[in-house]
Amino acid sequence: MKQALYNQFVEKKRTGRKSFAVLIDPDKVDDQKIAQLVRLATDAKVDYFFVGGSLVISSHLDDCIRQLKASCAIPVVLFPGSPSQVSKYADALLYLSLISGRNPELLIGQHVISAPFVKKSGLEIMPTGYMVIDGGAPTTVSYISNATPIPADKNDIAMCTAMAGEMLGMKLIYMDAGSGAKRPIPESMIEKVARHIEVPLIIGGGIIDPVKAYLNCKAGADVIVVGNAIEKDPTLIKELSAAVHSIPVQV
Repeated sequence: MKQALYNQFVEKKRTGRKSFAVLIDPDKVDDQKIAQLVRLATDAKVDYFFVGGSLVISSHLDDCIRQLKASCAIPVVLFPGSPSQVSKYADALLYLSLISGRNPELLIGQHVISAPFVKKSGLEIMPTGYMVIDGGAPTTVSYISNATPIPADKNDIAMCTAMAGEMLGMKLIYMDAGSGAKRPIPESMIEKVARHIEVPLIIGGGIIDPVKAYLNCKAGADVIVVGNAIEKDPTLIKELSAAVHSIPVQV
């Protein structure tokens, strides 16, 4: 099984190198918008494009990824909201299992349906424990998943959930307040989770400024993902990327 990108995640974590990912929803971009994002992301030395969404209703996924791949060398990682969001043109797939909820369809049911297509795609597969954290407002991911988010003040629940995911074999933990969250995940929760797991930790949802991105990294996040704020103001990419990459690297 391919592990090139995952090994990169692990090596970056080992040396303390933080990564910044721009999240692109194929439903919300056209060719011109993608070209602008590629230009800004390349200039800002963005590490990854994450592509997907909770509700992708267009057939634009393959076209979006092909344009990204043809325009730059930034790796493209699928962040799927359903089994249909698989494209052989990407570099890797976050194979998400919603470990924070109690919906069996998103723990294993949808994976059974998608497994043959995922296997055939030839993508690098990264098993990911996905945790939805309460961001102060109903989000698409919480509605679609039909799962109650982890309360933002329950650090111990988040910690134990992440630990369980790691011990069950998840290679990444992804904590997400969801698109449109009123508030991001607290640094105290990130810090507690980061101290008790060894796999790379991805944080997304509600991050709207470079200061929060920086504080999340200081708290223990390995990868910062921003989508909504960049949809509103793509020029934020430069500042967000600079903030994430300003964390000192271990020698």
